[in-house]
Parts: sequence; structure tokens; C-alpha cells
Amino acid sequence: MTNYENGQNIAAASEKNIRTDFKESMTYGDYLHLDKLLTAQDGVSGHHDETLFIIIHQVSELWMKLILHELQSAIDHINKDDLQTAFKQLARVSRIQAQIIQGWDVLSTLTPAEYMEFRDDLGNASGFQSYQYRMIEFALGYKTKHVLKIYEKDEPLHAKLETAFNAPGLYDAAIQKLARSGFVIDEDFLQRDVSMVYESNESVREAWKTVYRDVETHWELYQLAEKLVDIEDWLQQWRFRHMKTVERIIGFKQGTGGSSGVNYLKKVLDQYFFPELWEIRTDI
Repeated sequence: MTNYENGQNIAAASEKNIRTDFKESMTYGDYLHLDKLLTAQDGVSGHHDETLFIIIHQVSELWMKLILHELQSAIDHINKDDLQTAFKQLARVSRIQAQIIQGWDVLSTLTPAEYMEFRDDLGNASGFQSYQYRMIEFALGYKTKHVLKIYEKDEPLHAKLETAFNAPGLYDAAIQKLARSGFVIDEDFLQRDVSMVYESNESVREAWKTVYRDVETHWELYQLAEKLVDIEDWLQQWRFRHMKTVERIIGFKQGTGGSSGVNYLKKVLDQYFFPELWEIRTDI
């Protein structure tokens, strides 16, 4: 008997309570629905590297589902003035974003020659159509109504996106918290149409400036601001890695969904979700 086999026998003997009979009870695979999850990688080309392409995007969508779950809960807790719970959830969002960024590093192992062998088989399917990514943008305050048209063929999904589009986002909740904390925010701004793209406001900028100039007095609001900056910072890194991965694989070709590809991805790098939190870094 080899040392390895002897070690295995000793380990097995010491774990006599490990259950092996699951005829009448739930297993790990049952709980996670692995029968569905691990058979959802049906490609359209039969090319070896399409499995990589599918899994990277599916994993990203799972992470985005968790981001939306945490963001909505964080918004609810900020509205209830429970900032400590919100901080925990927003910190988790930042760590999830880091995981998605690592995914682009894996996808970048796909070479242009390999991708070209199955790219045409994708038709017009594109990550540009990710409805969860749009909902993350909506939750962070970036509202672009024209993208809703992409989802019109699925009425329940379209309705879900319209609801998210017209709902106050994370930054709206933070600004309302500033007002409840005694900061003077323009009343018409507090009542603004939240379906419009957020634009910088001077009263909000002044409020955050006061927070950063007296951190000890406004410690929780300062923490909230930095959690927001973390999320925007990570999201921009996510966008940058996306752009560079696309450039590495297809150069400046048009995207499968009809966008300008890399040029479009470069433009969105200039979008800000929480502009005043960046502007005050010059002011203070």
C-alpha cells in the first residue's frame, strides 16, 4: 500500500459520520441546481473556445445578479438611516466587481484567430444587451432611455427595466440622507426627475465638501461617500478591462450588437455616476 493510499484510509476512518446515502434527502448538487447550471453552456458553433466565452459571460451575469441584490438592499438601508448595514453591502459590491475584472483576464486568453472562428455564429447577440448591466447603471444613476427598446420583445423584462429606470438610485438615496442630516440641498433638486441622467449640483457639492472638511463630525457620511467612490472606481476599472480585452481580441471592429466596439467602450469611460465626489477632490 502506498503512503497516499494509507493516508486516504486513515482520513476515511476518522470521518465515520460523513453521509453517503442521499436517496431521500437533498444533495449539494440538488441545492445548487447543478443539473441546470452545468448544462447551460450549449454553444452554437461547436468550437472548443466557445465554452470559455460562454462561461465567462454567464459567471459575470451571476455576479451582476448579486451586485443588484446588494445595491437594492443598501439603498433600502440608507433610506432607513441604517448606514452600517449599507456599508457592509457596498463593500461586498466592490469585492464582487474585483472578481468580474479578473474574469476579463481569463477571457483575454482567447486570441483573435480563435474568436474569429465562431464570432459570426453569434449573430447580433452582444454583451451590450445585458439587461442586468443596464439595471446596475440605472441603480447608479446613469439613465439612457433609448436602451430600453432592446428589451421590447420580452414584455415582463421590459416592464422590470422600466421600473428600475424610474426608481431612485443609490446616489439619490445618499443625497436624501445628506438632506435628512441637516445639509441644505436645493429643494427642486431633491424632487428632480430621477429618470434623467444625473448631473452635478452645487448644493450637493457643497454638502460633500463640508463632510470631507470635518470628517470627525460627519464620520458616517464620510464613510458613505468613500464607499460610493470605491464602487465607481471599481466600475471604471471593470469598463477599462472590458475595453482592453475587446481591443485585444477584435481590435476596432464593430461590435456584434452594432455598437462601434472599442470606440463606444472608450466613450463610456468618461461617464461619472457620482460627479461631486470627484469634483471635491480638487476643492478640498
